[in-house]
Order: sequence, then structure tokens, then C-alpha cells
Amino acid sequence: MKNITVLVLVLLNINFMTAQDLYLHAGKMVDTKSGKILGNSTIIISGNKIKSVEKGFTRPASENDSIIDLKNSTVLPGLIDMHVHLESETSATEYMNEFIENEADVAFKSLGFAKKTLMAGFTTVRDLGGSGVNISLRNAINKGRVEGPRIFTAGKSLATTGGHADPTNGRSRELMGDPGPKEGVVNNVADAKKAVRQRYKNGADLIKITATGGVLSVAKSGTNPQFTEEEIKAIVDVAKDYGFHVAAHAHGDEGMQRAVRAGVKTIEHGTLMSEATMDLMKEKNAYLVPTITAGKEVTELAEIENYFPEIVVPKAKAIGPQIQGTFAKAYKRGVGIAFGTDAGVFHHGENAREFVYMVEAGMPAMAAIQSATTTNAEILGMQDQIGQIREGFLADIIAVPGDPSEDISPLKAVSFVMKDGMIYKSK
Repeated sequence: MKNITVLVLVLLNINFMTAQDLYLHAGKMVDTKSGKILGNSTIIISGNKIKSVEKGFTRPASENDSIIDLKNSTVLPGLIDMHVHLESETSATEYMNEFIENEADVAFKSLGFAKKTLMAGFTTVRDLGGSGVNISLRNAINKGRVEGPRIFTAGKSLATTGGHADPTNGRSRELMGDPGPKEGVVNNVADAKKAVRQRYKNGADLIKITATGGVLSVAKSGTNPQFTEEEIKAIVDVAKDYGFHVAAHAHGDEGMQRAVRAGVKTIEHGTLMSEATMDLMKEKNAYLVPTITAGKEVTELAEIENYFPEIVVPKAKAIGPQIQGTFAKAYKRGVGIAFGTDAGVFHHGENAREFVYMVEAGMPAMAAIQSATTTNAEILGMQDQIGQIREGFLADIIAVPGDPSEDISPLKAVSFVMKDGMIYKSK
């Protein structure tokens, strides 16, 4: 027994002696908490966490440690996108795919979308609706089986009958059926409560509702309110019991007001938001997730003949061009902004386009970066773990050429990606 104990101690000592810290030498570093750019810095990584952040270029303490030279780059915490759909991506065949693809087909496609997202510097995302494959994708990434960002997922979005996320919209009567809470379709307060509990049972991390009509659903209206306020309140209350926050897709103003009054945390898109709704959001501490990139993308695609079903085209042309302008007004009025893109409506991996459009609309570059780091970390309840390069935080770190506080466009050219202390990209 004594010999076994000695052997264990020797093995532990060998493991300790060979443990390797990584020293990241950054020419510039973004302090997302203060909103300042710091000069020469060393970030010491131990395991999956940041051990310390030091001024200047510190030399390794042990010959087993390694240096990563990022002296010609600006280093930032990993970015957070609060609105993606990792199960799908825009294409002219997208509406047909659900009838010809199996769940395994969706899963295999999602692997590529997840990897593209991570390689673009987005180490954490919020997936706001799919079939439920997104839950399995999250689990596979967490277990290290596949590469991708840290995912917080809503699983299946909640809708009313015929609403934006009703999965049977546009089908023949023979295929339409009568989906209910299990499928994410809600028509009264009891349904609302059951639908939330079903999402919990399925393994979701949060709840997403479609408070108004939408652009890409095969239904006539893109703006009408689609839940009663009582239904939304029931969803929010039950979600709170399970530790969930609620995100609400909304283009029309009345649906937004109902959602904000009922306690949702984020409004997605917000296209026709009035000043009264902006003030209500400030009062209720709700955030706008603008998704400007998606608006621009659907506007362009609507000009391509037969790309979208006929019923979608007028909605895309009416809604898409307005999102950036609404964002500009909301930001100027003081509404909280949470970075989110609706990736999947455009190609995955192009998420950083959103930064350019936000700055173009009047948001300072550093504020845009903070919206994708500290703000989003707080909404996710991860403010002590992600969104900053700081001692004790998870080692989610990216690097870009140039200084994104002066020119935001280098965020579209991420050259280094580390997530949880593992390097996934290094040019």
C-alpha cells in the first residue's frame, strides 16, 4: 500500500512539473470593462482560465511554458453573438429542405456552421430557435466531441397557431395538423406554461417567443402581434422559475410593447419600434438585439426571382431596409444594445459584418465591441466568466490586425481564436 501511495505522488508531481502555462504577448489589448485600449500586455493562461494579466512582455516562469507572439495584433475577449440559428443557412432550397432532410442531415450541417462561427472569433452564441438539434450540438461541443462556440440555446421557438414559428405554416391541410405546446405552439395561458416546461424538459437554456409576425415565415403578416400579454406574462413567469430569460422576436410595435411590459429581456430586430417603446425598454431594462445584417441580406435576396416564396418577398422588402435606421434611433435614445446578427439568415462566419453596420449607424466602435462582450455576458449571467480579459475568467481570447477601436472592420479578419484555453486558429 505504501509503494502505491508513493507511485501516485510521483505521478502527480510529474504532471505538476510538466503543466504548461501559455504567455500571450499582445501588442494591444482591449479592456472591455473600461473601454480602453491597453499597450504591450502579457496574458498568462493556465488550463482553461486566465491566470493573470500583466503590463509589458513577461517572460515565462518555467522552461515548460510557451510564448504566443501576438505583438502585431490587438487582443480581445472572445465575441458573443446573441442571435444565431446554427441548424440552417439561407439558400434557395431552404423551404424544401425540411421535407427532404433527416435530423441527422441537419446535425451534420450544423457542425460546419458551428465551426465557421468559432473561427470568426465568436466563442459564445445564443441559438434562438431550431428543431432541437441545437441542444444536441451544444452538448457535443461541451463534451469536446466537435468544435464550435459555447452555446446557449432556446431549442424550439414558441409561437401561436399560424404565428412566425409555427412549424406547419405554408403546408397543405393534409400536412398541417394541429401542433401544440410540445411542438412549441401556444394558444392560451395553460399552453404557455406547458410549452416553457417542455423546453426545460428538452434541455433548453432560455426561451424564445415570436411576439409578432416575421419576414421569412410562410404567413401573410410580418408585424402583427401574435401573443396576448397574459400569455407572454405566463411564459416569463414560468421561465423565471426555471432560471431562464426570455427573448422575443418582434417587428411590430404593439407586440414589442406587450413583450416588454410582460418582462422579456431582449427584443430581437425591433424594426417598427416607437419612441414610447424605446422608453419602456429603458424603464424595464430590456435590450434591443438589432440584427442589421439579416435585414440587409433579406432585402438583397428578395430581388432574386424565386429565392423566397412569393408571400415572403413583400415582407422582406418592407422590413429589411428599416432595421438599421431603427437601431440608430434606439441607440441614440439610450436603449441598451446587445450584439446579435441572426446568422443563418445570412452565411455563418460573417457575423462581424454587424459591427460595421452598427458603427455606420452612429454607435462608437468601442461601444459596439462592449455590446458583444460585457453586455452580452451580463445578459447570459456569465459576467464573471466571459466578456473580459481578466484574471479568473475563462480563456476565451481572439486577436485581429490593426486597432478595432479606430477601424472596426478588422473584426472581420480574426487571426487567432482561443476558447476555454484551447487554440483553434492561429495564423
